[in-house]
Amino acid sequence: MTLSSFFGNHKSVAIAFSGGVDSAYLLYKAKEHLGPVRAYMICSQFQPGFEREDARRIAGILEIELEEVDIDIFEDEDISSNPPDRCYCCKRRMFQSLLKRAKEDGIEYLLEGTNLSDDISSRPGYRALGELGVLSPLRLCGIGKDEIRDELREAGFDFWDKKAYSCLATRIESGKRITLRSLERIERAEKALFDMGLSDFRVREDGDSARLEVPSMLFPLVIEKRKEINLLLKRDYKRVMVLLEGRDE
Repeated sequence: MTLSSFFGNHKSVAIAFSGGVDSAYLLYKAKEHLGPVRAYMICSQFQPGFEREDARRIAGILEIELEEVDIDIFEDEDISSNPPDRCYCCKRRMFQSLLKRAKEDGIEYLLEGTNLSDDISSRPGYRALGELGVLSPLRLCGIGKDEIRDELREAGFDFWDKKAYSCLATRIESGKRITLRSLERIERAEKALFDMGLSDFRVREDGDSARLEVPSMLFPLVIEKRKEINLLLKRDYKRVMVLLEGRDE
């Protein structure tokens, strides 16, 4: 199946847009085949403000009006208590909200951006999509990450090589309750490090300690800026640690 044939059979669609490369590509192709399409973005406490702003920027580049759907993630104890299946519970809650919006708008199919390169065995949230009837056309059509990035680059989009960014809740160990305070200080820490020039990193929280995980190629930069990093993160944490096993190892 090709995307052309997929969209030929699915004309009434809305895209679940996260601001990431995959959903941006899906939105780009849906517009190419169908014309103006609806794009929904979930806004919750798990999503940092700077990612939300970038999603709005990308939607603007694609000339798509982005519809934001707000949910209060702390209303759901199955999510905020952070059990082992939190990702599944969260994905189900989010897409139930999007499906409700799609139904209100008279949309027949809700689409999302999982692609062929994604290891769905490590994504418990993907099971929720199948249960709810959400479609993943990139995966169905055999389109992987390299093809997505190549086509976006050739089309001249500046976000073709944007790094994946998982939600803030993934920084908190399973079983430890997720609080707004934790999410806010993780967001502050990661934004400060982004502004410093770091990329593809995570700040993991363990009580009042922060553990910085970066690709091994960034170790020299972290050593160079260690005093500045320590000062910034100690605004919220008592201890700052760096994992010596790089994110790419």
